[in-house]
Amino acid sequence: MQINLLDLGNPTELAVALFVGLIILEILYGWKTGRVTYEGKDAFASMFMGFGSKIAGVISALLYGWLALWVWTNFRLFDFGTDLWVFALAFVLADFAYYWIHRLGHRVRWMWAAHVIHHSSQHYNLSTALRQTWTNFLTPNFLFFIPIYFLGIHPAIVIFCYGLNLIYQFWIHTEAIKKCPKWFEYIFNTPSHHRVHHANNPRYLDANYAGVFMAWDRMFGSFVPERDDDPCNYGLVNDLGTFNPLRIAFHEWIGIAKDIWGAKSWRDRLLYLIAPPGWTPDGSRMTSDMIKAAWRARNEAKKTTAQ
Repeated sequence: MQINLLDLGNPTELAVALFVGLIILEILYGWKTGRVTYEGKDAFASMFMGFGSKIAGVISALLYGWLALWVWTNFRLFDFGTDLWVFALAFVLADFAYYWIHRLGHRVRWMWAAHVIHHSSQHYNLSTALRQTWTNFLTPNFLFFIPIYFLGIHPAIVIFCYGLNLIYQFWIHTEAIKKCPKWFEYIFNTPSHHRVHHANNPRYLDANYAGVFMAWDRMFGSFVPERDDDPCNYGLVNDLGTFNPLRIAFHEWIGIAKDIWGAKSWRDRLLYLIAPPGWTPDGSRMTSDMIKAAWRARNEAKKTTAQ
């Protein structure tokens, strides 16, 4: 079955009405059961960030769309065409690319400066899914899709499948669903797995980067299950304490600029950009690795004292 590429677009644009409808249903469910928490200013900030991200997406398309087509047109190894199996392959490859974009988005401060927006809410509900960055076009994220175009899959197919990936991720931003069937939890990303990803508990930091398939986290050692004895606490390690969209969107970029300006060497300036968030030359701030190490040390001390 051949598909006309001209009929493809970004499916997330068609899903907006669905997103809004599900948010309304979740609000009603939360009022009735108390299992979902919404805070008006926080939800509004998330939705405003989502609106801004659509505008930023246009900028990204203008900046990098030509590059994707240029690579596919001039350097592709094959031309896979538009059969349905190509869409299935593109979906898996786009999910794999997303895993590494997402993982490095937590481990490289330059990329974290864009992604941190999505983690800045202290609540976890469907509106949080819409809290997206305005500055992806300032990061190297697009480079992770270049190998797929080089392989021979048309950019329109990759963009379409990546849009489906993002639509899938919307529903996992909820506390209304505790656990899915075990087979589903093993294969796919779920609310339970993604709650872990959004938690700032030391146990859960830098875990569960998957978009759709949990195979990547299991394969590359970043999978951490949600535990009843360690409930998820949401937000950043150091929360912003503001609902101002401009502050949410640009605070980390401003922080990087200040650190680079005050750095004493070009090495430090580079590391402020590419080292993990929280890195400093003198260790005066804590990276996620340092936070987890301190947490493990406290636990070991408690066990020793108990003995």
